[in-house]
Amino acid sequence: MWYIPRRQVSNVTGLQVVNILRFVTFLIIAIVFTKIGLSKKQIGLFEISLFIVSISNFFWVTGIIQAFLPLYKGSRTFGDLANEDERKSPEIFNTYVTLTGFSVFVFLVGLIIQDNFSVFGYRGQVPLLNVTLWYLLLSSPANLVEYIYMVRKKSGNTLSYAYITYTIQLLAAILPPVYGYSVIWSLRGLVMVAIIRNIWLITLLHNYARIRFSFPFIKELLFYATPLLFSSLVSGSAQYVDGLVVSIHFSADKFAVFRFGAKELPFVIMLATGLSNAMLTEFSSKENVQATLHKIKTKSLRIMHTMYPLSIVLLLFADPLYKLMFSPEFTRSADIFVVYLLTILSRMLFPHTILMGMKKTRAVLIVSVGEVIVNVLLSFWLVNHYGTVGVALGTIIAYFLAKVTLIIYNYVRLDIPPQRYIPIKWYVVYSVLLGAIFILLDHNIIVI
Repeated sequence: MWYIPRRQVSNVTGLQVVNILRFVTFLIIAIVFTKIGLSKKQIGLFEISLFIVSISNFFWVTGIIQAFLPLYKGSRTFGDLANEDERKSPEIFNTYVTLTGFSVFVFLVGLIIQDNFSVFGYRGQVPLLNVTLWYLLLSSPANLVEYIYMVRKKSGNTLSYAYITYTIQLLAAILPPVYGYSVIWSLRGLVMVAIIRNIWLITLLHNYARIRFSFPFIKELLFYATPLLFSSLVSGSAQYVDGLVVSIHFSADKFAVFRFGAKELPFVIMLATGLSNAMLTEFSSKENVQATLHKIKTKSLRIMHTMYPLSIVLLLFADPLYKLMFSPEFTRSADIFVVYLLTILSRMLFPHTILMGMKKTRAVLIVSVGEVIVNVLLSFWLVNHYGTVGVALGTIIAYFLAKVTLIIYNYVRLDIPPQRYIPIKWYVVYSVLLGAIFILLDHNIIVI
């Protein structure tokens, strides 16, 4: 799908490619489903299954992995082993145990409540719920694979893993409907790919993890992960709350239209997340802080130079692109998509990365709670003026205000001015240009 020579792969690039391939894979699946004439109801059921998995695990998987990265070779529990560069890592094994424990717990909760679960008017045995729970159980721990490669500085292997598994996943999802089978076989295909990923993960554990269970380390991991976990839950709740409202009040076909539009910037969130997570390991030593701030600045500028122009192009041509990629039934999704393109204004700011890397996670959590409150208030106000698009606008504004608050916190409390990690001039130029084009399009001054 996208080839980069292994020798040119850094930790940041490896994670960014994985995230991009994930997005591209599910985008192609969506396009194929619409082009082969799969009904919106079938597409909606497939999308709600992915939505259930995402809403059930995104926050704790993110929180645990983000806490693991700065603790690798930097934990109090295993600090005596920090200088053994080639050692097998007990941190990796115990992080795997923690992820697996959470996965089993959520899986069991799903089994318990499945008879009382309701969506799209179904009560009791919701279609595809059993296979969805198995996908949730198996896919969650497998997220650790690319991060094991990252901390072991084998990001070239990350690409091999990504190319192989996402190619298999693409085929496993699209081939059943192409040959006339129900989308339940697509989900079963995803389960099989998750099994393959877990086998890959077990191989990495054998090679790089010391099988040494440590309850003190798990406590330390959860201590740092808990604020990040709740921060991820809170900050990511906006899109999931919107999705839950749609799934409760509308049919499966309406949910499919919504999901195809309620997507953040293609590639931008993956690149930003990859950069942020990769930089977390750089804060393990206090001597590296200034160099890490400079890395964040230079690497974020590199993303801006490519992603802002791409966002502007997508903003200009969203309507014809949706008509080209999907069936005419999904053209209304473009109205929601163009608003979500504005999330680049907040995604290109990384004050939270500094706080998480320096283990100041409490501030991130508090600001995230405030972000949700502001989001809810703005959404209720803007919906009266802009309809459902107003809800998306409320999310964009809340995201941006949260990042500004963290920038101020870093400056006031940590004495880290924004110009040390933000290429301010380029950021302002690109953001003003994007905002101006959005306003001109919204007022029909520019018509494509």
